[in-house]
Amino acid sequence: MLFCSQLYLIFFSLVFTVYWTLPWHRARVWLLLVASFYFYASWNHWLALLIGVSTFVDYWLARGMDAGFAPRWRKAFLMTSIVGNVSLLCYFKYANFFLDSLRAAAGLDTSSPWLDVIVPVGISFYTFEAINYGVDVYRGRVKAERSLPNFMLFITFFPHLVAGPIVRARDFLHQIDRPKRWDWARINLGAQYFLMGLVKKLVIADRMAYYVDPVFANPDSYSSHHAWIATFAYFLQIYGDFSGYSDMAIGSAHMLGYKLAPNFNMPFLADSFPNFWQRWHISLSSWLRDYIHSPLGGMRHRPWRNTMITFAVSGLWHGASWTFVLWGVVHGLFMILHQWFHGFAKKRPWLTRAVRSKVGLVVCVALTFLCLALTGVLFRAPTIGTAGTIYYHLFVPFKGTAGSPVHVSGLFYAWIFVAFCHWVALQQWFKRWSIRMPEPVAGLGYAMSLSFVLVMAPVSNNAFIYFQF
Repeated sequence: MLFCSQLYLIFFSLVFTVYWTLPWHRARVWLLLVASFYFYASWNHWLALLIGVSTFVDYWLARGMDAGFAPRWRKAFLMTSIVGNVSLLCYFKYANFFLDSLRAAAGLDTSSPWLDVIVPVGISFYTFEAINYGVDVYRGRVKAERSLPNFMLFITFFPHLVAGPIVRARDFLHQIDRPKRWDWARINLGAQYFLMGLVKKLVIADRMAYYVDPVFANPDSYSSHHAWIATFAYFLQIYGDFSGYSDMAIGSAHMLGYKLAPNFNMPFLADSFPNFWQRWHISLSSWLRDYIHSPLGGMRHRPWRNTMITFAVSGLWHGASWTFVLWGVVHGLFMILHQWFHGFAKKRPWLTRAVRSKVGLVVCVALTFLCLALTGVLFRAPTIGTAGTIYYHLFVPFKGTAGSPVHVSGLFYAWIFVAFCHWVALQQWFKRWSIRMPEPVAGLGYAMSLSFVLVMAPVSNNAFIYFQF
């Protein structure tokens, strides 16, 4: 049930109407819980049962941690929760990967019923949510939730269920008990987010697939020129795809009276890799910082080791493939390089002033953008061999046999459009205009935006990239 599909529009319209018609707060909670399980069961009803059982177990383990038992029992409950969630994640997401790698290394036949494990949609997201809840209860940052329906809604709330943002218990649970009242301003904000997400997904991301998919499917058929086009197009595609999903999730939640944390903050303006990870997939980067990097020692003890471990985990979290692991390692190396350069420049004031100047800032943003686009090849390539071929074509002139998949001007116009939107957001023009805009004008703008999406959307409706994670 894709957010940008007619089926989701019908589903959400029905839930929205019944939700705001019901006069009882607890009835609304139960409605959202039932709707969330139905939403996930539309993918696979057995996997919906799996998430229900694991959530039930995590609920009682947290209650045990909060029941005043001896420290060793509290730690045992926490470890049971973590090991259980990580085991489910490893089995469903990584069993195929490791068994396939082992058999391939041994030269054995990889065909086996053990390699036919169905990966639950979004398992990485709700597993991390369950882990952060258990750890926070153990640390005393939140109290164990007493209401089982409330806790299940925290894990399964359908806007963020399959592709985030990763929600923290301390940010969401208290919202469930707060009575919701109809608020036109909030409905308006939710509609803005949702329309913005539709534009990013259907107008930008799905169209970029025309430049990306043919080149990565058969890199030997395309020239170096096409390889560079596909590289930059994919960086734009994954941004439009994932930030578009996050916007639609945040918008859907707002229209139901809930607030999800923002997940993107103009990442193309990042002037370094650390700054990029403060702007991109913010819910994941903050989770990795709080639950992996900091417990390892953060920047106080062996910072380079901790950084490499954290980003290797980030790569493996994104997918069961050596390309993702290598992508995480490369990002970790860039983070370490930035730390070294920061210390190097700190002892040379003239270099620090040069970097912080306007020209230096532009150079840093452009260099960061180029490096991020190049690392995106690893993220997109199905195999390391494919990534190696594309990197070779990027830096060694190569004439392919195939012509351009689509006209290059479309990519140019897309980048101009995104750059303009970043500039408008940076100047906060739309934020000021939308407050003063009369309702009829705003309604006309929404209608025009929706018409623009319907006209520009490709015929094929691609699934969100992050659904595989």
